[in-house]
Amino acid sequence: MSEVVPTAAAVKETKAQKSERLKLAKNPWEAWDEVREFAKQGRDAVLPEWTGLYFKWWGVYTQGDGLGVTGGANGEGKASEYFMMRIGMPNGMLTSHQARVIGELTQKHARNLADITTRQNIQLHWLSISSLVEVVDALTEIGLSPKGACGDVVRNVTGCPIAGLDSHELLDASPLAAEIAHLLTANPEFYNLPRKFKITASGCPVWCSFPEINDVALTAIKRTVNGIDEVGYTLRVGGGLSTEPHMAVRIPAFIPQDKAIEVVTAIVRIFKEQTDLRENRTRARIKYLFMRHGWTAESMLEAIEAKLGYKLDPSPVSEDIIPADVYRDHVGITPQKQPGLSAVGAAVLNGRLSGEQLIKLADLADKYGDGHLRATIGQNILLVNIPNAQTANLVVELNTLGLHVDTSAFWRGAVACTGTEFCKLAIAETKGFNKWLVSELEERLPGFDQQVRLHVTGCTNSCGQHWIADIGLEGKKLKKDGKLVDAFYFCVGGSVGKYAAPARQIGYRAAAEDCPEAIERLLRGYLTLRQPGEDLRSYFHRTDDDTLRAQLAGTIIDPVERDPSPVGASRHAPAE
Repeated sequence: MSEVVPTAAAVKETKAQKSERLKLAKNPWEAWDEVREFAKQGRDAVLPEWTGLYFKWWGVYTQGDGLGVTGGANGEGKASEYFMMRIGMPNGMLTSHQARVIGELTQKHARNLADITTRQNIQLHWLSISSLVEVVDALTEIGLSPKGACGDVVRNVTGCPIAGLDSHELLDASPLAAEIAHLLTANPEFYNLPRKFKITASGCPVWCSFPEINDVALTAIKRTVNGIDEVGYTLRVGGGLSTEPHMAVRIPAFIPQDKAIEVVTAIVRIFKEQTDLRENRTRARIKYLFMRHGWTAESMLEAIEAKLGYKLDPSPVSEDIIPADVYRDHVGITPQKQPGLSAVGAAVLNGRLSGEQLIKLADLADKYGDGHLRATIGQNILLVNIPNAQTANLVVELNTLGLHVDTSAFWRGAVACTGTEFCKLAIAETKGFNKWLVSELEERLPGFDQQVRLHVTGCTNSCGQHWIADIGLEGKKLKKDGKLVDAFYFCVGGSVGKYAAPARQIGYRAAAEDCPEAIERLLRGYLTLRQPGEDLRSYFHRTDDDTLRAQLAGTIIDPVERDPSPVGASRHAPAE
């Protein structure tokens, strides 16, 4: 009788291993014909590897059923039959024709709803499988694409929305942003990175594209050599938010303008080669080389120079000139360096637009300007090259359209992620809540005289960037009067620029309906206790957590801990 040899139990494939296997098996950019076939056969024909992974390379996510993560299991909610898609717009630049086509697509395919995102994209919802094909074809005809707006790739390259127009900029970096996007986005060499990779390039003196939170950031700097001035770039690497925020590390080198593309490409290649980062998707961003793998600014510079094959000159300064604590959003009327022209920036509450509004914006860009618009990372929109004599008329028309040029600090500073309305990972609804919150604060604190970044995110993944907000609200659930309701955990004092640092976890949470009262108490505390000329960020910077928590609660209370991230959340998060 032969001996029975027990078979070894199969080792379960990890989520990271599955993603890496699927990425090696197929470059989704080369397989769009499969999606065309799905469109012919219907939604049920779509393969799981497309809904779970490959669609992201085309800027597409499955849309949640409206219940968010609490309506599903294992850290992810249920998917509906619909999809949401991001449209990439390098440097946020858009022509009136492109805006008009997107508006028409929004009306036809997306239930008349579009969102400007925090990476200068436009996101559509309610797309059917057949709509995906029609929308991509229409975008291709107007020179746009959703490629690279999601996935483990170089994402939409951001920059200053008034690049080339700003009289204070050291250089116009928008051609560089466009060139980086052209060379690296949808490039087969870089279709399989460990995770997403975000790049910004800007000559803006107020760093409006937030270099502090990008994987790679180029900001303009001037040096003088042998009496001759030269403008190049300062380099930062490793910024990012999500569940573990990290401010980008300044690399001690001067980047000449003609070497910028080479340097950025070298860093992307370095990132691509980090096999250790592919073992856990929740810690696969380049920031973790600094946070967990012992890399420093100096070792990163050595790796870059080794990849380039030559040395970079040292930075002319040991520290950059950090922008003052001012608005970075370019909302309002900004005189351009072109004589007689201005840029007009309108605040779009939470970035939400209808198809009609997009079409009307295109019409206004043609009527008053030269047909150019620019989206911002603050979810707002600018019309540029407007004759000064026409700015007042344009402002009236924008206000009539519900897009405000002169508005309250709360409306202007409001940012919100997608929330449970469409996202499978969200715990709380965001955009409708933030719209109501803004109206409440405008009524409670009329004439509030400080800029205030009020960011709402539906879960711990920080798609709404609550880590860099003056007041950041992170979605959760809690029981109130025996019912499970939307609630928010408060983070306070986040900032970029002068006080650049992640927001502090104050240890306070409140049901959504109680948030306006809590924020009113906090801001009235600031108005009462501020020193002469002290702005909100400076006040938060010098005030301890216990005091801020007591202001929010209206009494002294013990801190509560922030909830941990849901299982699997970072892997699937549709974060920008």
